[in-house]
Amino acid sequence: MPYAIILIFLCRNNKKYFMDFDLSNKSAVITGAGGLLGQYHAQAFLQFGANVVLLDRNKKGLDKTLLSLSKFNENKIFSFVCDASDEKKVLNISKKLIKEKININILVNNSANNPKMKKLLNNKSSNRFEDFNVDSIDDDIRAVIYTTLVCSKVFGTIMASKGSGSIINIASDLAIQAPDQRVYHKSEKMEKVKNFKPISYSVVKSSMLGITKYISTYWAHKNVRCNTLIPGAVLNNQPKELIKNVIKRVPLRRWADVKDYQGALVFLASEASSYMTGQELIIDGGRSVW
Repeated sequence: MPYAIILIFLCRNNKKYFMDFDLSNKSAVITGAGGLLGQYHAQAFLQFGANVVLLDRNKKGLDKTLLSLSKFNENKIFSFVCDASDEKKVLNISKKLIKEKININILVNNSANNPKMKKLLNNKSSNRFEDFNVDSIDDDIRAVIYTTLVCSKVFGTIMASKGSGSIINIASDLAIQAPDQRVYHKSEKMEKVKNFKPISYSVVKSSMLGITKYISTYWAHKNVRCNTLIPGAVLNNQPKELIKNVIKRVPLRRWADVKDYQGALVFLASEASSYMTGQELIIDGGRSVW
């Protein structure tokens, strides 16, 4: 049963706790909403009563997310094809939302470029650090760092003016530990690895931790909280050998399901975490403990 549904079931048996998790009359902006987890983030918020504003520069991915949300009230869903690293475009969207009387209380900085391992295995580029082209990191920086800064500035300012809000930065377990490159070869021998997780991913995801700390103290007096959600790897048709190698390194002996982060997201967005800011919530099946 999805975590968000479990929370609903438990909270309805205790009015006080239900009120803590209730997101009614709140609105959440989700960047990178057309990505793998975007639709599940949106589902979690909609299940708890929030409006959702979906942003993504990929129209095809955004359309897919909208289709997955068809069972929900369409009046609670707003979507914009937008490069959220462009401040002028984000400001224009915020003005449109204000006209529609949509008051943003929650921001999920979920945008990222994540290389798919199937593509890496067939790619001529090995992503070896020795061959790393510094210029190649520009798009990753825009997708993660610029987008996080721009959206936090625009929507965080609105939250601060209203005296409350929650900003959730989605990082990665690779923000707190180095990628174990050995998993990318069936032998698990470093000298046989041909294709590596690029350093650019670690760089931009690690940056989320610093951004979180800065914002959490900057607007604390305005009751705007900022925390980082650190997810582990999500199962998504990866090569069989990669799946097996990663499972060996996870105490819970599995990859994450696409719905495994919904409960944590609702917790961070709601009053249930009202005394939590500047922190890192790690949900990785225990992988970072070993």
